Formats: sequence, structure tokens, C-alpha cells
Amino acid sequence: MEAEEIWSLFQSHMGYTDEEMEVFRSDPEKVKMVTQRPAFVKNRVVAEVIESHGCHAQHRVGDRFVMTGGGQLINKECPERMCMFALGPVSNVLPAIYERFMTDADPDLERTQIVQCTDVGLDKGGWGKVLMKVYVKKK
Repeated sequence: MEAEEIWSLFQSHMGYTDEEMEVFRSDPEKVKMVTQRPAFVKNRVVAEVIESHGCHAQHRVGDRFVMTGGGQLINKECPERMCMFALGPVSNVLPAIYERFMTDADPDLERTQIVQCTDVGLDKGGWGKVLMKVYVKKK
């Protein structure tokens, strides 16, 4: 696919005007992400439940929240009900994964990224608690 065809498809996908495309393309890091980082679109980011107790959304060990490399949930690969208190902390790990995509480093972080939902658990005054391991998986 030719470079300008990629840009045309990207512009259409994003709904950008020509002026907005000029702004976007003026940032070398953004340009690099669109034109030189196929790993970004060839991988999935997964947040897998590794502990769960008292979860009102009923998330269980083994549940997986699957996202594109760009962080969009793929609903067919996720639980029917998804708790925002669980998903929120996952977004804190995504910038580190993106940075590793940008530098051609292994996007799977050097150490396991474990995140916890924002509920503190029944013993601390909340309802429950969910822990998730966040990792990258090839598509």
C-alpha cells in the first residue's frame, strides 16, 4: 500500500479535515506510529483477571478484556458486562506499551504489569476487588 493511500485511509478513519491532517502529520512521532509501526496493529493488549472477590460485575479469574494495540475494546472477545472500575486502571499501563511499540522494544513489559480495580475491597469499606495482569499478545 502506498504512503498516501495509508494517509487517506487514516484521515477517513479519524474523520480529520485536511487542516487537522496537517497538524497530525507535523508531529514526527505520530507519523512514525502510523507509517512505521506495524506491530501496533498486529498485537492485542489483554487485561486478564487473576484474582477476584466480591465483584459486583461478576468478573472471574480467567476473564479477559481484549483491546486493539490502540486501546479499543474488542467486545466480541470481552465479558458481556465490563466494569469501568476494573477497566480504568488498565488505561494507566497503555502509555508504557505504546512507548515500547514506538521504540521497537518488546511491547510486553519487562516485568508483569498487575493492576487493581479502583474498589478497595469489602475489608477496607468497598464491595470487592479485582486484580488483572496486563500483557501484549500477537494477533
